[in-house]
Amino acid sequence: MTLHWAPAAERPDLLAGPVARAVREVEGAEVAEIDPALADTAAFCERYGVRLDESANCVVVAARRGGGTRHAACLVLATMRADVNGVVRRRLEARKASFAPMAEAVELTGMEYGGITPVGLPDDWPILVDAHVAEHPRVVIGSGVRGSKLRVPGAALAALKTADVLPLAIQDEPKPI
Repeated sequence: MTLHWAPAAERPDLLAGPVARAVREVEGAEVAEIDPALADTAAFCERYGVRLDESANCVVVAARRGGGTRHAACLVLATMRADVNGVVRRRLEARKASFAPMAEAVELTGMEYGGITPVGLPDDWPILVDAHVAEHPRVVIGSGVRGSKLRVPGAALAALKTADVLPLAIQDEPKPI
């Protein structure tokens, strides 16, 4: 299948509400409609001919310290995984950091699970962007809904208001065939 990219600001119908409001501030952001059943990264990449190293995943982390919880987003290439227990936990000055439960992530972001993106997150959330993503000419990420994807220059993601670029990722081990 072919992806038909359009300027994201011109297609708010393909974006979650918070993303549609924030995407105008993201230089070079484009959106393409996809089959919602193929929103998960591996299925999307296989069906639409996008390499895994051209796609990035955004995960919501809950960092706990002293009875309080602070949320953040981590953005890493699909060929890597976020070092939640090391880099992320230390950066957020947390005693414990883990992936936020699905229902909590959906409620707090106003986005669909499988489409959560760093664009349009709450203003007080840190967005931890792996250096590989920040250096990428263009990465495909979620759009806040399962029925589309955003394509954004890595530099634009690094320039998000609360973004912090750091060596966040661990190379994923190849899966046995």
